[in-house]
Amino acid sequence: MDSLIIFLGVFFVFLALGLPIGISLGTTMVVLVVFKSSLPLLIVSQQMIIGADNFTLMAIPFFMLAAELMSFGGIAKRLIDFINSLVGWIRGGLGLVNVGTNMVLAGLSGSSVADAALTSSFFIPTMVARGYAADFSAALTASASVMGIIIPPSIPMILLGMIASISVLSLFMGGVIPGIMIGLSLMGVSYYQSVKRGYPAEPRVSLGEIWRRFRVTIWATLYPVVIIGGVLGGVFTLTEASVVAVVYAFVVGKFIYRELTLKAIYRSLVNAATTSSLIMFIAATASGVAWFLNSERVPQMIAVFLAGLTQSPVMFMVIVNIFLLVVGCVMDLTPALLILAPILYPVSRQYGIDPIYFGVVMVVNLAIGLITPPVGNCLYIATGVAKLPLSQVIRQIWPFLIVLILCLFLITFFPPLITWLPGVFRT
Repeated sequence: MDSLIIFLGVFFVFLALGLPIGISLGTTMVVLVVFKSSLPLLIVSQQMIIGADNFTLMAIPFFMLAAELMSFGGIAKRLIDFINSLVGWIRGGLGLVNVGTNMVLAGLSGSSVADAALTSSFFIPTMVARGYAADFSAALTASASVMGIIIPPSIPMILLGMIASISVLSLFMGGVIPGIMIGLSLMGVSYYQSVKRGYPAEPRVSLGEIWRRFRVTIWATLYPVVIIGGVLGGVFTLTEASVVAVVYAFVVGKFIYRELTLKAIYRSLVNAATTSSLIMFIAATASGVAWFLNSERVPQMIAVFLAGLTQSPVMFMVIVNIFLLVVGCVMDLTPALLILAPILYPVSRQYGIDPIYFGVVMVVNLAIGLITPPVGNCLYIATGVAKLPLSQVIRQIWPFLIVLILCLFLITFFPPLITWLPGVFRT
């Protein structure tokens, strides 16, 4: 257990000094190898290479590139127009459109941060212009963006599948019902707040106009059907599906919507490469740290400690949820997932907990951390776009945060909400 204490202490010291997360993880592993083992330092680079040498991880840069191409290719704004025609006429309809757009974009990007950046830049100014409070608009947009990593495809689920050797497709299917449930719950809070504050409804749209917008948007809505359906049907693997996603996004943006310029393609490539390289480096260093902690039998020690607290799998999950909610406040999602999954997942297996259930609960939990200070990236993005003090937006985010936590504990206490759909596709 002292290896875990040393790791946490050294890691947070490096973070406090301002070192990037990947560098902090790699340097921490060097410290552990030097002071806690007789292994040569060469083992550090070897384990980093082993951690990055994973075929499934190749899906991450391609899914990120597909999301960038769709953003520049005009898909997002057509989705917004279509969803607005469906629910915009309801009181506070623009808030419902905000959540609905984030639900659909979640099925396209796999990244909450990307969704937050895209929807914040559009919805916050638009909602403010229509009479919505800026702090409410920012809080709603940040909260809705967390679905980006819950509804498939999900980049953190790809990472988790790699770490724990869990079927990524089963994790994807396990996230569908929780993601929809969260989206509908956020819509409920938004509607209640909008009625209470007297926010306006958007003009009704004729059935003919709805049909016209649907026909224009059909290429965007077919994207998750093609990708997930192709994997489920055995047409291609998940990694191959990510390449298909890039080709699909390019063809739609370039030849159907005709908005994807050479400059936009260049920016998409740069953005995807920059973000993917950061994630891959963190994955490599975290994989090395996880290997060392496992070699020191840290998960087994934690299992013995927790067994002394409770024998109940349900109580174990409650303890894990509370722990991860705290971790999500002080650590970004990707390093938290890569560091803690190799420690907590083997312990969950000793409690007989379903891997898909545990994995989805962990992702949902850490997704909530994206809107909790001091680290909440999606919260900072929305606050920056709204040009408001963080404290002002935090006061408005509480109703949404409470609903997200309630949804988390609902899926915790009712595992079939996660496991039913993967079971259907396994039969």
